[in-house]
Amino acid sequence: MRQELRSLSTGITMNVAITGHDDAPPAILLHGFPESHRTWREVEKRLEDRVRLIMPDLRGFGQTDRPAGVEAYSTETLVADIFALADELDVERFTLVGHDWGGAIAWAAALRGNPRVERLGIVNSPHPLIFQKSLVEDEAQRAASQYITAFRDPGMEAAITRMGFDTFFDKSFSKHVDLARISSDERARYIADWSRPGALTAMLNWYRASQIFVPPMGEETVMPDWVERGLPKLHMPVRVIWGIEDKALLPVQLEGMGEVGDDVEVFPLKGVGHFAPWEAPDKVADALAPFLAGN
Repeated sequence: MRQELRSLSTGITMNVAITGHDDAPPAILLHGFPESHRTWREVEKRLEDRVRLIMPDLRGFGQTDRPAGVEAYSTETLVADIFALADELDVERFTLVGHDWGGAIAWAAALRGNPRVERLGIVNSPHPLIFQKSLVEDEAQRAASQYITAFRDPGMEAAITRMGFDTFFDKSFSKHVDLARISSDERARYIADWSRPGALTAMLNWYRASQIFVPPMGEETVMPDWVERGLPKLHMPVRVIWGIEDKALLPVQLEGMGEVGDDVEVFPLKGVGHFAPWEAPDKVADALAPFLAGN
């Protein structure tokens, strides 16, 4: 695997990890919060002989630029980064795969109907319509998502700084992953990324820029207008891989998933939580391999 810094037409320099044969089918893999391209470190080892894997540090994360201001993290801008990266690498058509926030951007890119996205792979990242409906209608999901409101608080950076990055690391991952599975070297890599000037604010700005509405607990609320209007149906093949033990995104997110597109397959992973690429790289790679190869 090699890493490259690429200047994009969207005005940022993006760090990109690339592996696999140049003439293999290309796939762009997007990580989530609070990670980097290293989300895929175990999965890519199992796929690199069959697929050209392009794994960026997304805007604000890892070694990629961290623009100031919430407006720099709008969905439109984040989607534009992905197509700008494809342009920079001379990749015309590709499969797009995303986990967590990376999945949110993958959903958004696919929903815009750009034919360059040939297939969509999702790992524990909810369809925006299903997610927003569940935040209004499902009490358990609303409770599980209150952290989003906390992350939007302008005092969150100071709170994390006070607790220290080691504690933040444990709080971020301990509910989802056995910390014994994470080496001291990996922990150090993540903390080094978070410690870069402006990194914490940049990562949290993904939450602040999002249009997802999280109602307070116990409060009756109406469904946002955009939910009533609906979203386009997807026409490319979609493969959803889901760790069923996810504590942040509950199984309610799979209800109606088969109806969001013409060709949707769901692969539930029993005994696996939110960070499925860490916890079960074999299962994730097995589910992705034939899909990414176009089979």
